[in-house]
Amino acid sequence: MTRYAAWLVALGLLAAPATPALAASSGYTQTQYPIMLVHGLFGFDQALGVDYFYRIPAELQKDGAKVFVAQVSATNSTEKRGEQLLSQVKQVLAITGARKVNLIGHSHGGPTIRYVAGVAPQLVASVTSVGGVNKGSRIADIVRGAVPPGSVSESLAASAAKGLAGLISVVSGGSHLPQDPIAAMESLTTAKTADFNARFPAGVPTTACGEGAYVVNGVRYYSWSGASTVTNIFDVSDGALALTGLAYGSPNDGLVGTCSSRLGQVLRDNYKMNHVDEINHFFGIVHLFETNPVTLYRQQANRLKNAGL
Repeated sequence: MTRYAAWLVALGLLAAPATPALAASSGYTQTQYPIMLVHGLFGFDQALGVDYFYRIPAELQKDGAKVFVAQVSATNSTEKRGEQLLSQVKQVLAITGARKVNLIGHSHGGPTIRYVAGVAPQLVASVTSVGGVNKGSRIADIVRGAVPPGSVSESLAASAAKGLAGLISVVSGGSHLPQDPIAAMESLTTAKTADFNARFPAGVPTTACGEGAYVVNGVRYYSWSGASTVTNIFDVSDGALALTGLAYGSPNDGLVGTCSSRLGQVLRDNYKMNHVDEINHFFGIVHLFETNPVTLYRQQANRLKNAGL
């Protein structure tokens, strides 16, 4: 890490890159442009020594990728998170000397990286949405309906969510970031996402469950997602996702419908993974008979490398 990069990390303005492995790199994940991983709602870069993208940054970097993990507000609007990410993209470009970055976003990270590609396409080589909320979340719609604007229940829910987001920010070193859980929830509703898509349509399918344009303004668009809720009886998060998944009448990963997750070139939308498995959590406890999530990120890095990105 350069002195400039270390200074940014020390100030909390940039997450540290993954620690390189000692073994010689095979070059399998050595993309032309740096990779930036972007977390979703209530996410973080690293908290108490645990990666949000569990084991993924190091596994990408050990075979040649330059990997940076962004840290944006755990709860805030897509636009606010996008502006925070845009600032960090510029910092990474200054650190590395690269002209562009490859953005990979999970959940709310999907529309967050789309925002950056929309306002500054010259800085972005590719956008990869993983379980991204690209056409809204039924769960967000239900929560918004249950807590009407201006109600006591909204105030209570916002206070609790803001407290959790603040705790996440403290333990992950991002306590300087503003939190707004109501803005985050509204950003993920079907109505607000439709408005966002009208302003940032790149890669969004024009049919309910189709593919979008593969390349827009020089930016390549990809997506993948899971379509299961209960994937491993030892994963403590599966029970909650099984319940939330009941809100959908179609395949979903527990929080996002598979059709909503589709963007650009759809690599696959029916992995035996739920929303948490997509980032290799709970601590790598995932489906025993499905491709490991870490492998999917490595394969995508290799795909980007072969595309000259």
